[in-house]
Amino acid sequence: MATDIKDITHAVEAASVLRLLPVRPRLLALGEPTHGEETLLDLRNELFRQLVEQEGYRTIAIESDCVMGLVVDDYVTGGTGTLDEVMEHGISHGWGGFAANRELVRWMRAHNEGRPASERLRFAGFDGPLEITGAASPRQALTALHAYLAGQVDADLLPCTGETLDRLLGTDDRWTDPAAMTDPARSVGRSAEAGRLRLLADDLVALLDAQTPHLVTATSQDALYLANLYGRTATGLLRYHHWMADTSPARLNRLVAVRDQMMAHNLLAVAARGPALVHAHNSHLQRERSTMRMGGMPLEWWSAGALVSARLGQEYAFVATALGTISHQGVDAPPPDTLEGLLCTLPENHCVIDAPRLATALGDTLPEPRVSPWFGYAPLDPAHLAASDALVFVKDVPQRL
Repeated sequence: MATDIKDITHAVEAASVLRLLPVRPRLLALGEPTHGEETLLDLRNELFRQLVEQEGYRTIAIESDCVMGLVVDDYVTGGTGTLDEVMEHGISHGWGGFAANRELVRWMRAHNEGRPASERLRFAGFDGPLEITGAASPRQALTALHAYLAGQVDADLLPCTGETLDRLLGTDDRWTDPAAMTDPARSVGRSAEAGRLRLLADDLVALLDAQTPHLVTATSQDALYLANLYGRTATGLLRYHHWMADTSPARLNRLVAVRDQMMAHNLLAVAARGPALVHAHNSHLQRERSTMRMGGMPLEWWSAGALVSARLGQEYAFVATALGTISHQGVDAPPPDTLEGLLCTLPENHCVIDAPRLATALGDTLPEPRVSPWFGYAPLDPAHLAASDALVFVKDVPQRL
């Protein structure tokens, strides 16, 4: 390469990352190629702390259930409860048990002590209420939205009563049956009741939108934000359940696309509140189309990051993360002809690299794509470098006991 890679390498610091960007982003997205590694979560925490203390960022949004995340946000902004309870009930996918996630929540609570509301840090989950084994019932989101509107507008404007919603929803286990993920016939997503609920959810969201001039003065900004979150979640969940009942070959592609669309809508709402650090898997934040295999089937879809970038332009920035070794997962030193192999020649264990300049330096001769021996780690596609604003490289991810 004509460019020495050391000349485009910097310390993993907020100031270093922001200097690589054309403008100060409203959403600074930090991706990770694997989940659950405390080293990467510690790096995220330190980057967020610097963004808060040096750059005025006030929000962090992570790949976790957006409704559950309200429990964490309430706690860090001064709510009641214990840290143990919040970590158990406020973060999905089982990630509340990670030490670095616990430290993040503890630090945010301590930072907010004694500060006015306008200066307090906020926490957001931006994933839908979804797990690999299925999706949540739309009950919580639908009934919360209905209750909010019922308290603010004339009853004649509501499309239905709360009792009607309850009857149509039925028992929650109808919606959460894990067998529906692999057997469309077990899903209630295309039942007559689900179809009626989709129409009612649409009418409730339309009413919320139509009454915005009244609601912005009649209720608090936080209350209106929550109502919109519940509206997005209700319509997104009903759409997701609809496609769970699909029997066409496009079923899984539809599901992953709906999930990232829900993520994107949540991120746009977070962005409207002010600058935020976003943390999730690279595949949810990258600008290029995302790909994976599920059940032996290749899937391809536009990620939340791609959707948000199309809306926000330069106010969305994506920093990918690439790794050298994760020895405790069987991911040993990368072959020298891969991107990770090239980066392993750097002396630092952690560094930030100007990704577009690295892509330019590599030219048309891109490194070979790395193949991971472990399904839980997705190596960075060298072809994605130019569409990334920066690249964090961690040479070695040690096991944390």
